[in-house]
Amino acid sequence: MRAQNVPALEIPYLGVQKECGAFVTLLKNKSLRGCIGYIKGVKPLYRSIQELAEFAAFYDPRFEPLDESELPNIVIEISVLSPLRKIGSLKKIKVRRHGLFIRLENAQGLLLPQVAAKHNWDRTTFLEHVCLKAELPRDAWLNPAAEIMIFEAQIFMEQPRAEEFV
Repeated sequence: MRAQNVPALEIPYLGVQKECGAFVTLLKNKSLRGCIGYIKGVKPLYRSIQELAEFAAFYDPRFEPLDESELPNIVIEISVLSPLRKIGSLKKIKVRRHGLFIRLENAQGLLLPQVAAKHNWDRTTFLEHVCLKAELPRDAWLNPAAEIMIFEAQIFMEQPRAEEFV
């Protein structure tokens, strides 16, 4: 069921009218509460963000729909993605700067750059976790048929409210 009262927006900035990949992440008490995104642009960024915020709140299959009582504890993070780039060498992966995308046969997975930074992963651990996200074996990144791509993300995060520090 889609929200019916999505506000109409007047968008004066050209940058948010571009089509690019984006993710909306919801954090509750610094823990993941929902995250949904588009790997590449499918509509203007501002429309994607509106839609993805709703999807992250109500349709992330890993979580129950967000309840109104949770709103005071929710922090919104928006990641605007650069285009995916194939890499010729794993040495091109800069942990904390790059996100990872893997595709092998019918499986694919993506992890945002801030995930590796949050967990202080090295390159190998990051590769293993993107494989696990894709529901592949941990070492699937070693398969010559695995397609590994990198991207960068411009991250916008809501300022935590004062009560979150109490």
